[in-house]
Amino acid sequence: MKRYSRRTFLTGLGMALSCPAWMPRRAHAARDVTVRVGYQQYGTLVVLKHSGLLERALAPRGMHVQWSEFIAGPQLLQALAADAIDIGETGNAPPVMAQAAWPDGLACIGCSAPAPHGEGVLVPAGSPIQTPADLKGRRIALNRGSNVHYLLLVLLQRAGIAWTDIHPVYLPPAAGRAAFETGRVDAWAIWDPYLSAALVDTQGRLLVDAQGVTTNRQFLIASRPFADRNPGDFFTLLAQVRQDCVQWAADHADTLTTDIAAGTGLSRPVITRALAQLALQPAPLDPAVVTEQQDIAATLFHAHLIPTVPDVRAIVRGA
Repeated sequence: MKRYSRRTFLTGLGMALSCPAWMPRRAHAARDVTVRVGYQQYGTLVVLKHSGLLERALAPRGMHVQWSEFIAGPQLLQALAADAIDIGETGNAPPVMAQAAWPDGLACIGCSAPAPHGEGVLVPAGSPIQTPADLKGRRIALNRGSNVHYLLLVLLQRAGIAWTDIHPVYLPPAAGRAAFETGRVDAWAIWDPYLSAALVDTQGRLLVDAQGVTTNRQFLIASRPFADRNPGDFFTLLAQVRQDCVQWAADHADTLTTDIAAGTGLSRPVITRALAQLALQPAPLDPAVVTEQQDIAATLFHAHLIPTVPDVRAIVRGA
């Protein structure tokens, strides 16, 4: 079976890293002075960013945090492969795809509890589509290689529909919403906060979410070089900060909603709904979670979305 190289991985995802801030570092100290963290508009890291807890925890060590926002998990993991960031958070499918392409480059250092209501498939309010089986022959917008790619794949498989029986339209979230609102697609597979935004602000109807299909966990991923350079107590500290963030979010819910709304340009009702679906509570990287990810890997391989089935256990580290 062909093994994709790191260069192939970067080229295949099709992302141009032209921003000077994303240029790889040419030399590394024994411990990183600046930790470069990639986050999305959905996930535990966006809450951690607003809390300031990580900065306060690292300050006594003389370490700083540099935050970079990404539109989706595949783009974030490409930046990780390019040494543009050190740590990032994505859903459950992108790390499997990245590991299959870059088997020696990742370290999985943490995960969250399940959040199955944080992703789903939307259809227009007046659509005749009532079940996943009705998606046959339809045009469906989705972000290639993301969590919802896997979600849609499994939904179709359970309905007895081949991937070739639909017309996938690969679009990032903003373009996906535009296509959905203008009727250029029949359905849209998407995650929060874009899912909540469409439900609150448009005539979208939730056809199905991930409940009973996939856990939609968030995974904290580090580049293996970064993990190897830093001592284990750094990841212990990171795990503690993530745990502390759960209580911080509960104590500052109103401020957090306001700040994320301001940062994303989305309304408070949208952010309130999205945060309600988010599982902030960290979960252990135990054998059950590894089995979940290994099953995802097998599914993606048999669907010809990855070239080989990676051993998920090989990248898991304590956090």
